[in-house]
Amino acid sequence: MRQLTEKELLCAAEEEKSSSRSIVILGVGNVLLSDEGIGVHVANELMKMELPPEVTVIEGGTDGFRLLNIITETDYLIVVDAVKGGETPGTIYRFGIEDVRNCPSGFKTSVHQIGILEVVHLSGLFGKTPETIVIGVEPESLQMGMELSPSVSAKIPVIIKLISKELEQIKERSN
Repeated sequence: MRQLTEKELLCAAEEEKSSSRSIVILGVGNVLLSDEGIGVHVANELMKMELPPEVTVIEGGTDGFRLLNIITETDYLIVVDAVKGGETPGTIYRFGIEDVRNCPSGFKTSVHQIGILEVVHLSGLFGKTPETIVIGVEPESLQMGMELSPSVSAKIPVIIKLISKELEQIKERSN
């Protein structure tokens, strides 16, 4: 039996580290304001599914800054949230964190008081900013109520398919 050299040990550790890149799917929003809770509803559906071991699904609610540790400790972040872009209710948006700076002023990437994207932007000050993709859904209703509107609820299967596609792309890039 041959003992591994220090260089071989370092290479093996680096390979293990790169193959175990962590992915967090973060569903955010306020479930008391109907469509504002779309991210939480999607997270709850994903928690019922079997996902790869490197994927963690978190129901972030409206926690904002309390999610900072989770954000700084992951390699890839997929955020699901309500996004007001001015399109038809149920419209699905997909954009990277860097795209937010280029959005028109009428495009609101969160309807919470402190948006999760502001927290992601700040994460670089406290650790690292993960590669981030946002899947947003145009809300129809932000009225008090725990039920999603039909136009937004109907998009949950589509959002889950988009997330699956994102996970496949992350896996391909990591190999």
